Amino acid sequence: MEWNGRQQLQSRNFRCAYCSHLVASNQGYYSDGRRRLYICPHCYYPTLFDEWDRQRPGVAPSGKVEHVPEALGQLYTEARDCSGASAFTASVLASRKMLMNIAVEQGADEGKGFIDYVEYLDTKGFIPPNGRRWVDHIRKKGNEATHEIKVMTQDDAEELLIFIEMLLKFIYEFPNRVPNP
Repeated sequence: MEWNGRQQLQSRNFRCAYCSHLVASNQGYYSDGRRRLYICPHCYYPTLFDEWDRQRPGVAPSGKVEHVPEALGQLYTEARDCSGASAFTASVLASRKMLMNIAVEQGADEGKGFIDYVEYLDTKGFIPPNGRRWVDHIRKKGNEATHEIKVMTQDDAEELLIFIEMLLKFIYEFPNRVPNP
């Protein structure tokens, strides 16, 4: 693929995967009329739109969460980045793994069965009211991705990440927003 020189392109709005800003750019490169490489006017990183109008890199779904322990934060970022890179099965697997890691971070013993971690989160009050169905949904989707020959979809990955984000906020971010008495 040969890129034709930098030039003014038709203006395009997009959310930059690098800086998360909603931007509009008309500066970039094009290739054979089908691919366009736009430069973010905020962070100056490139974003590719292919002939099917897919954005690469894609925007990671969900949002950042404050006060999450480092290892959990890295795993959450990995799950989001996988989804942004269209690696939806990997994102679902990482989301499922988050439940186990959260339970251990909150005091569960390592080396238990996965259902033990779900029960721990539930009995210790880390799952919000009416949240058990969501935890079971993450478990079941993760089991499909692990034990079946099934490819997960963007919708699968994003719905799990929405709940994981909420769970992390419930356990880590919100309690740290209020000063200790």
